[in-house]
Amino acid sequence: MSTPAIPDVDGGEPRALTLPSLTEGAEFVGEFKNSGYREPPQLVELPNRQLVRLPPLLFSVAKALHDHRDLAGTDVGEALDRVADAVSREAGARLTAEQLVYLVDRKLAPLGVTTYSDGTPATLAKADPWLALKFKVAVFPESFTWFVGGLFAWLFRPVVMVVMVAGFLASEAWVFSSRSIAEAISLAIMNPVSILLVMALGVASCAFHEVGHATACRYGGVRPGAMGCGIYLVWPAFYTDITESYRLGRGGRLRADLAGVYFNAIFVIGLTLLYLQTGFEPLLIAVLYVNLEMIQQLLPTLRFDGYYIMSDLVGIPDLFKYIGPILKRTLLRRPADARLNDLKRWPQVFVTLWVLVVIPMLLFQVGLIMYQIPSLLSKDWWMMRRLAAEASAGAGALELVTSGLQIVLLVLPVAGLALIFFGIGRRLVRWAVRYIQGPAPRPVPDA
Repeated sequence: MSTPAIPDVDGGEPRALTLPSLTEGAEFVGEFKNSGYREPPQLVELPNRQLVRLPPLLFSVAKALHDHRDLAGTDVGEALDRVADAVSREAGARLTAEQLVYLVDRKLAPLGVTTYSDGTPATLAKADPWLALKFKVAVFPESFTWFVGGLFAWLFRPVVMVVMVAGFLASEAWVFSSRSIAEAISLAIMNPVSILLVMALGVASCAFHEVGHATACRYGGVRPGAMGCGIYLVWPAFYTDITESYRLGRGGRLRADLAGVYFNAIFVIGLTLLYLQTGFEPLLIAVLYVNLEMIQQLLPTLRFDGYYIMSDLVGIPDLFKYIGPILKRTLLRRPADARLNDLKRWPQVFVTLWVLVVIPMLLFQVGLIMYQIPSLLSKDWWMMRRLAAEASAGAGALELVTSGLQIVLLVLPVAGLALIFFGIGRRLVRWAVRYIQGPAPRPVPDA
């Protein structure tokens, strides 16, 4: 019997037909629990730890192909018929082998979930969410985050959490009501050792913040990913891959979101106790720094912890991708597109309010940055020259290190702004090229 063939839609030679298979290393996660979608989506994790959200029919197709993988090498037409029958029983509607091949080639394979029907492996596209962490590099592997998470998992026991939150509130009340932060700042500025210590404690607090996310994942029974660092907008930042938290319900995901701030609170308790033992004033500056970090992380505008808290509360993984549809519907009075119609009523209202609040704030922040760029460059150049002059005028080793760190901190925002404008320019060039070339001949709809 000859092998069936697929007509090439571009007019080329027909392609030999094979039984598609699940991409090697992909894993079925299951239903996205407590989602904000009318039809609960199913999740598949790709080998690169990206999650793909699939409607139930496509998930059934992928699962049936995997369940019938033993049919590979047998008669292809018969194998496809058996897979189509399995999907039909699951979906409650008749699906033919031809329709199965169409869904694989036009939906699943372009998303990286399965191979194509001619045996061609899928290309795993790297996700590029808007305003996401860029230029990141993994420093610690999954085995390390799993180990560290086990060391601190006891901190999520309910009794321990109550004690820690009470201790944090007591520390905050005592530090900010009985101590002079302004006096501590003035003393720390005059001492290079104090500046270095505060910087080191700030870095340690950020790292402990990420340990909190990893620990929450392990406490919830899922595996945290790698830990590393990168550039977020204009700031250097640490990160922990907690993609596996989507296996949890809303409560587990929120625990993973809030875990970083919770560990910051524990860090504040430690700093306060250390100050009580030593009376070392720069420790109060470190407490202030950690508080500012916690406030920043809880902001819901950019992709900080507060954004993910909002996302998991409403059950929508990426709020930013709804900015365009909501602005078109709200400002241009156009009908809601399919992405909005897929959402439940309450999530639609929530996301609309979030967009209408976030967009003015983002525009204000971008405008403020643009307005201050000339002044920022001038001040940074003047400060770097002064620090370099002081360092070359016989300064000691500590003064040299402190001046060098301050110069690095001055350069980083400028470098971050350059990267932002480079990314914006690249997107504009790509958009212009696509506009000139016209639509692609074989568009692939989003699943």
